[in-house]
Order: sequence, then structure tokens, then C-alpha cells
Amino acid sequence: MDDSVAEHSRPLRILIADDSDSDRLILKTLLKRLGHEVLDVANGLDAVSVFQREAPDLVLLDALMPVMDGMEAARQIKLLAGERLVPLIFLTSLSEAGALARCLEAGGDDFLGKPYNRIIIEAKIKAFNRMRLMHRTLSDQRDLIRERNRQLTEEQEIAKRVFDNVAHSGCLDASNIRYHASPLSIFNGDVLFASPRPAGGMLIFMGDFTGHGLPAAIGAMPVAEIFYGMANKGFNGQDVLREINQKLKRILPTGMFCCGAMIEADFKLNQLQIWNGGLPDGWLIRTTGELLALPSRHLPLGILAPDQFNADFERVGAAPGDRVLMMTDGFLESADSAGNVFGEQGVTGTLDRLDDGDHPFDAMMSAVHRFTGNFEDGDDLTLCCLEMMDEAGLATLPDRAAPSALAGPAEWRCSYEIRERTLGEFSPLPLLLHICMEVPGLRRKSGEIYTLLAELYNNALEHGVLELPSEWKHSPEGFGRYYAERNRRLANVEGHYIRFTLHHSLKPDGGRLRVICEDSGQGFDFHNHPSVAPGNSPTMSGRYAGRGLLLLKRLAETIRFHEQGNHVEIVYDWQFARTAENRDD
Repeated sequence: MDDSVAEHSRPLRILIADDSDSDRLILKTLLKRLGHEVLDVANGLDAVSVFQREAPDLVLLDALMPVMDGMEAARQIKLLAGERLVPLIFLTSLSEAGALARCLEAGGDDFLGKPYNRIIIEAKIKAFNRMRLMHRTLSDQRDLIRERNRQLTEEQEIAKRVFDNVAHSGCLDASNIRYHASPLSIFNGDVLFASPRPAGGMLIFMGDFTGHGLPAAIGAMPVAEIFYGMANKGFNGQDVLREINQKLKRILPTGMFCCGAMIEADFKLNQLQIWNGGLPDGWLIRTTGELLALPSRHLPLGILAPDQFNADFERVGAAPGDRVLMMTDGFLESADSAGNVFGEQGVTGTLDRLDDGDHPFDAMMSAVHRFTGNFEDGDDLTLCCLEMMDEAGLATLPDRAAPSALAGPAEWRCSYEIRERTLGEFSPLPLLLHICMEVPGLRRKSGEIYTLLAELYNNALEHGVLELPSEWKHSPEGFGRYYAERNRRLANVEGHYIRFTLHHSLKPDGGRLRVICEDSGQGFDFHNHPSVAPGNSPTMSGRYAGRGLLLLKRLAETIRFHEQGNHVEIVYDWQFARTAENRDD
């Protein structure tokens, strides 16, 4: 038999409270003949006591009784029943409307007049039983929904804590970043990541997935892993974007994608590179007050196949103090009580009204707050502002060197060579850095190691193989010419190569990394070059001249040129990190 059918046909436990022995006996006999279990008492006080002890399904209560009348008993029984529906039917010969109303006000659900009618009694009991069972079903479903909602909320909180441990492993807490993200933003579809780059500068990604809830959070974790994993290894923004797009294209269902923007900031070159695919316009706010829009020029991530995806960045010059502002469409869609949206007019109006000393982040947050009355009730509000900084400020960036449980090799030697077309298609720097980071003691030196490798490689490629003059980069016009010519010459590198040889060995207090970089270029007369001669400072001319050589000299223990100058050898010494105990000695 179906459980619901069995429940409806189950005998009820019914409590009768009536001070008339004869009336009570008649009603008790009638109910028993209908198949129900009957409890009977003679006054309201006993009715309350029996109800508390036996928890009957239905109560038949005389209105006028000694010790405690039926109305007071009804009030106490309703309190004891709590959320459980226990139908309460008054047994009465009263006919005055006021008295009947007081019975209902006390908690009564219906009346049963004297003398009793068997057919009416049976019909009312069946009707109230259906009501009781329906109420219980609804209560059970409500409790089930409440419990499942509690579990879901708890699981989301756990997921958010795990995600935050990944998402905030970067440098969102850096002094030159201001940001706002709505609570549980990943379940609204928004993500925001920031990571320092090994050679300096920052990489920032903002994303807005379609949908809400768990489906919107599906892509958040793999995107975070890709972003931080590749950024820490020294990959540039283009490579990171390509990998994110390929991953999302593979894992997201049809119709889901991620609107996103990537900012690659180089504080040494005072340069920004921006990629915007589907997010609202970003803005560059210069210290001069000039506003430069950074519109979306690409499709969102996860739509195009890898061979169709365009990861080209827009390059913009920026000075220390300039600020980049990016936001998700939650800001544009924020509405006031009348349904009016903040929109692009709200954003541009706020930026146009900026005064000297106003921070665009504070101004935007205040404007949205005033417009909506309470932006906390919004959909998915994510706002990020990055301020360009001078090289002196780089020291304030947080160190995020990731620890490892692996011991790693200590004594090793390897050689790696890339040739011809690969020179224009692939950067070996992340791979070389990864090899070096296998040495535990070098992991906290990732920035310096990457800088050494990058300067060696870029000098070998641009000034050795491609024979590009450094002087071109001394002006904005020359800078553009330099990179245009670089791309042109990379198409004709047949027969050329760049070879790295790395050797690591241990020392009593640390280790030594020896790096040799060789290229197939023509070289230069390093014997008489002023930037290489002992005691001289590097000039801004010559193949290995300028800031690159200055960095190599500053970071490396020694630097030597061999052959025609296209064979460079550096030695980098490092020491074990001192423990707290050692520092106290």
C-alpha cells in the first residue's frame, strides 16, 4: 500500500475534553466505532496535561469546563503544538455570535454542535485529517528545502574559502591596487586575479562568466590555476590568454563563455598592454586629467577555437601615477528604485567630474552607491584600479614565491637551444625559469633569475640575431619602429639559433648558477666597448649596452664575453635563507 494512502487510513489519536460524563461517553463511543483511538478528560487543565504527554492528532474541546475553561486550554494547546497543525474543534451548545468568535480567537478551527451527528463528525474528522497531513507534508518539504539550502550555503562558503586561497595567492593586496568584489562573487560569475611578474610588473585578469550560481563558478578554478601557474613561470599575457581560452572552450557547455580583460603592466618601461574581450570599456586616467577609453576589441573567452583566437594586446604608454580602471557589467546594470540603470553615462559622468586628488576608485564606488541607494544588493559588482608606479615602488610588491614539498636537484647541468622559426614563435624563458626553480634555494630568487635569463635572451635575440639598434627605443616614435622592425625580421631567421647552457652547484652557504648564452649573431668588439671595460658604467649604445647590461652587472657575481661577443657567461651566487635562530645569534 502507498505510504500516503496508509497514512490517510490510519486511525487517529483523538483527545476529548468535556465535563459532561454523558456527552463525553457518547462521543467517545462514536469515535471508537469509527476506528479511532480516544483519550478523554473532564477539564481543560487535564486536557493540556494529556496533550503534552500523548501528542494527539486532533482535539475535541468543550468551551465551558471547570478548573480551566476550553478557551484557555485551547490557547495553551496551540502553544504546545508549535508548528505542528493539530485541528481543534470546539464542542458547544453556544449559539451567540460573540461567544463563538471568542472560541475561534482562542485557537479553535471549527465547531461541533450538540447533540452530535455521526455523519457530520465523520466528515469533519476526515476533512481536518486531510488538512493536517497536507500541512505536515508542506512542513516536511519546507524543512527539507531549508536543510538543503543550508548545505548548499555551507558548501558554497567552503568552495569560496578554497577558491580565495587560490585567487588571492597573488598581489591583490599590493599598495597600488584598489578593488571591490561582491560577496560570493565567483557564484555571481565574477573573478579577479593579480600576480607580480618574475621580471617586474604585474599581470591582472578580470572575468565575468555567463550565468549565476554553480554553473558560473565552473570555470573560475581552472582559470585561476592557469593564470597564477603561468604568471609565476614568466609567461606573458598573450600566452596566458591563449591557454585560458583553450581551456574554457574545452570545458564550458555551449552558450557559456567568459567576458574578460587582461592588463600587463611594465613599470620599468612605463608601458601598459591591454586586452579586452567583452567587458565594459576600461579607462586610463592620466595624472594630467586626460581620459583614454580602453574598449572591447575581442570576443569573450571560450567562444573561438584556439586557431581563431586573437590574443593581440593594445600597447599604451603610461607614467607613474596614471591609473587603469576596469569593471564588470554589474556597474553599468546597477539600477535605482525606479529601474533606471547607472549605465555608461554614469561611468563617464563620474570620471569627467574627477578633481585633483580624487581617486577614481573611490569616486566610482561612491557614485554607484548614491545612485542605487545600496550597491550591496547589486548583481555582480567587481571594480579594479591599478596605479602605475616607479621602479622605487617595485620593492613594495608582495613576495609570492610558492613553497614546494619536493627537495629538488642540487648538482646539474643542461643545455637548451631554439632555432630558426621557433625564435619568433616561442619564448624559452618560462621553461628555463622552471628548470632553475627546481632548486629549492633558488625559488625565493625567482625574480632575479628571470631578469638575468630575460636580459640575456632578449639581448641575444634582438641585438644579436635581429641586429636591432637600442637607440630606436629612446623615443615613442622609435619605440614603435623598433617593434615593427622586430616582427618583420623575425620572419627571416633561417640558420640562426640561441643556446643556453645552465650549470648549478652547491656551495657551503648556498649555491652557484652559471648561465652561458650563445647566439648566431655577428657579435661586437667587447674588448674596447666602454660599457664592458672594467670600472666603466654602461652607456646607452652598443649591443649589450644600457639598462640590460646594468642589470646583469648588478645581479650577477661576474659577467664575461667570449668569441666575437655573442657568447656571454654569467655567474650568480645565492645563499641559504637565514632562519630566525641564526638571526638571533
